[in-house]
Amino acid sequence: MASKTKNQGFDAMKQLEQISEQFQTIQVLNEEGEVVNEAAMPDLTDEQLQELMSRMVYTRILDQRSISLNRQGRLGFYAPTAGQEASQLASQYALEKEDFILPGYRDVPQMIWHGLPLYQAFLFSRGHFHGNQIPEGVNVISPQIIIGAQIIQAAGVALGMKKRGAKSVAITYTGDGGASQGDFYEGINFAGAFKAPAIFVVQNNRFAISTPVEKQSAAKTIAQKAVAAGIPGIQVDGMDPLAVYSAVKQARERAINGEGPTLIETLTYRYGPHTMAGDDPTRYRTSDLDNEWEKKDPLVRFRKFLEKKGIWNEEKENEVIEKAKEDIKEAIKKADEAPKQKVTDLMENMYEQMPQNLEEQYAIYKEKESK
Repeated sequence: MASKTKNQGFDAMKQLEQISEQFQTIQVLNEEGEVVNEAAMPDLTDEQLQELMSRMVYTRILDQRSISLNRQGRLGFYAPTAGQEASQLASQYALEKEDFILPGYRDVPQMIWHGLPLYQAFLFSRGHFHGNQIPEGVNVISPQIIIGAQIIQAAGVALGMKKRGAKSVAITYTGDGGASQGDFYEGINFAGAFKAPAIFVVQNNRFAISTPVEKQSAAKTIAQKAVAAGIPGIQVDGMDPLAVYSAVKQARERAINGEGPTLIETLTYRYGPHTMAGDDPTRYRTSDLDNEWEKKDPLVRFRKFLEKKGIWNEEKENEVIEKAKEDIKEAIKKADEAPKQKVTDLMENMYEQMPQNLEEQYAIYKEKESK
């Protein structure tokens, strides 16, 4: 009996190893901007490639300026994005306007490129209610602060799309820490059971604030967690915009063809702190690790690729940089000009019918505000 149990245990471990080996990282461009996987190369025109690069450069400048604005006290909550441009922007670039984005708090760039005005993104950071008043026709919801809660919401939105017969998808983002939450498993399981047209992107930047991914799960990959939900799982080089675009484009095709959801793990890295709210990454990351990932910078490798094709140069990049700076200047000015938020604004936006005790408080505040 002991021998049989031992053999069963050995077989189980072997099976686990076989599952892990199935999830090899998909890459199109290596660190030198060379194509290493023609089969996964997406069908993009030169103009589309230039546009994707422009968005990545623009967003890197936006990140730098947002950090400066935060330090000046002109922005509130901010989660840096440098290093994750390929994962964020190439995935959004593979979407259509009618697709719905359910972001985490680091995923404001996807919202902006999907149509959210930049000044409203700044107001969101300040906690102003107008930052959460999404314009008509912009299919995003406000960034989710609760880790992983957007996964369940995305499953619900996707199911609604399926019931309406819409040829669109719901895409949601979380980090490796979010993949350790109960909501994550519930969301992908629900979407899988109902073949909802959803795309779940886990941006594995290696640290859930300060906890290394290796201490969060014994699974060798996050992609393999899709197996339990009965849905496809893909791991891609999240510093490679073409690999990310290709994976999301294929996942979208599967979804709108009624084949159900896909889980995509993007291997990426955030160069800055988890947020600007006092996190010090030097306490849990080494300079050697930072240097290793900076060599994989998505802007550097994509720039090399485009330059070799003769469709990108320093002049084009500087034009994008100057446009980003000007747009940011105008957007922060517009955010500064927004009416100051009042206590009564919060109460009016929170309740359709206020409880009696709040009605009394509302009357008091309304009187004070009128003076």
